Amino acid sequence: MLAKSEAGQRIAASLAHRVNGSAEGFQVAEAITSMFEDINIALTPIIGPKGVAALHRRSLQLCVTKHLPLGDSYKMLVEDMDLKKLKALLAEHSTADALFFGEEVLKIFYELLATLIGQSLAARLLLDVWEQSFSGPPAQEISR
Repeated sequence: MLAKSEAGQRIAASLAHRVNGSAEGFQVAEAITSMFEDINIALTPIIGPKGVAALHRRSLQLCVTKHLPLGDSYKMLVEDMDLKKLKALLAEHSTADALFFGEEVLKIFYELLATLIGQSLAARLLLDVWEQSFSGPPAQEISR
């Protein structure tokens, strides 16, 4: 079972590995949205697409209210799980702001999921998402 802080560290490490030190905003945005795509794939068979979308919306809502300076531009995203919009919006921000906001949303998503189904099950369901970050090629090595 992952403790809240351990899960947060795993999320941060996974995201950092996917970003691979890039200072490019579009690569940071790609890393964050690819994690959400992987989460969607992992959780849809369990809680359904509407369940994943609901958790995603709630995560964004909580993150927006928690971090008001960044939140204004993200308010339009809480209506649906549009990862293309999220990617475009993240790419508009500084790398540091995009990383901060993306990491916070991912942590809140995990916390909400763990509240609903328990930390142990949430950790098991998302283990592949975090591990995939370390087994696949780093984000900047992906060819277009």
